[in-house]
Amino acid sequence: MAQHKFEPYMRITEPMVRENGKLRVASWQEALAKAASGLANARDAFSPSAVGFFSCSKSTNEMNFIAQKFARAVIGTNNIDSCNRT
Repeated sequence: MAQHKFEPYMRITEPMVRENGKLRVASWQEALAKAASGLANARDAFSPSAVGFFSCSKSTNEMNFIAQKFARAVIGTNNIDSCNRT
């Protein structure tokens, strides 16, 4: 198993989008619009059950509630999981 030292200079500090197979810097508005479009395209192309959400145990109950509400009400999927149950 390889170990990699975390180097702060390697951190992504701006939103990026993939265009023609390469990442480029984008505005937050463009990056979020592209992410939303990709999620909607996956839902529409394959069905809402093809989309799933995974939440974190470090999130608040309120954030997990909003995540499951978004998954069910907006996307239309019940595929929601969390590391809380492990």
